[in-house]
Amino acid sequence: MGFCPQCRSSGTIGDTAGATPIPVTSLRDLPEHRISTGIDELDRAFGGGIVVGSVALLAGEPGVGKSTLVLGAAARMGKKTLVVSGEESAGQIKMRASRIGALVDTVSVAVASDAEAIVAMIEGGGYQLVVIDSIQTVSVAGVAAGTPAQVRQAAAMLLAAAKASDTALLMTGHVTKEGSIAGPKLLEHMVDVVVTMEGDPHRGLRFVRCAKNRYGSVDEVGIFEMTATGLVAVPDASASLIAGRDPQAPGSVLFPTIDGMRSLVVEIQSLVVPSNHAQPRRSVKGLPSARVHQILAALERHAGLALGRFEVYVSAMGGLRITEPAADLAVALAVASAASGVAISDVAAWGEVGLTGELRAVPHAGRRRIEAERIGLGGVIDGAAYGHLLDALVESGLAAATVGADSVA
Repeated sequence: MGFCPQCRSSGTIGDTAGATPIPVTSLRDLPEHRISTGIDELDRAFGGGIVVGSVALLAGEPGVGKSTLVLGAAARMGKKTLVVSGEESAGQIKMRASRIGALVDTVSVAVASDAEAIVAMIEGGGYQLVVIDSIQTVSVAGVAAGTPAQVRQAAAMLLAAAKASDTALLMTGHVTKEGSIAGPKLLEHMVDVVVTMEGDPHRGLRFVRCAKNRYGSVDEVGIFEMTATGLVAVPDASASLIAGRDPQAPGSVLFPTIDGMRSLVVEIQSLVVPSNHAQPRRSVKGLPSARVHQILAALERHAGLALGRFEVYVSAMGGLRITEPAADLAVALAVASAASGVAISDVAAWGEVGLTGELRAVPHAGRRRIEAERIGLGGVIDGAAYGHLLDALVESGLAAATVGADSVA
């Protein structure tokens, strides 16, 4: 034709060579240089710091503290950093920075949402870290706002600019009410690191976990406490999680959970009260509800604990979500303690409860025991040492619960 049928220009056609395969032994080594965020707990979650030229996604529910965390990290790392916000005004960002002690000359702030403008900042600013708060607010010309296509295209443009300029890019993202990251699933595949931030927004503790890391392990968790001056690293998480616990209160049992490479002692609470309804309520928080229902059935069938006329509430305190089956025995003891009115005091318990009432061993029993001893607990109940759920109830002094829950006033 001699010209481009779209732009009507001539001389715009060029040859494009395909990719040439290279033996893996001949590939160039990339130096893995990490930048410390200045926050030990955040470095722990990232596997030792943020890798230069990497793209990371920090996802969490609204109000959990994502913006506070990234702004504090940008100020403490001591590197030339750009914070781009599409959610707050410059005045709001300065108010937050003043509150958490992040007013430093190394941090620049831009209020922008246009992807091309942000790409220009990344390519020409010489920044070592660029923070995008949040990726859902970045718009792309010609793409409908608020669609998965917008998030995908914007992330692709920012990722290409960061890789080309060896700039570390940290994007925040929202999660849906189901707990998944908002936007296309492809977003998680595009980035190098995915870090999630969770915790009850109405409580102080926050947990930062690595769900994907191309440069390190995903077995680490950072723990913070939200204060009036921002997020503060928690040196002794177990002590914070069980602070304020009454060891003489029935229905309270301690459980050493394994979270990444850490063992954390969590309080499992239960409340058993009479009900006038044909179907008494079962309420579970911080634990898999289906798992708790199975434990209640095992208690009634194999331990004689009749709960058919009682409402049962079970909760993992501190805002922590526990999914491992090792918590089965702690849940069973907490329910039996609440039903019988007998306190278990400072004892940690772990073990998997089978549907036939047997107790099974769980991984990392040694680490759980060490953590329980470190915080000075009086003893432990390891399900592996008992063959049956009823044996563990007898050992913990809850044999009275097996006669039924009629003792509950």
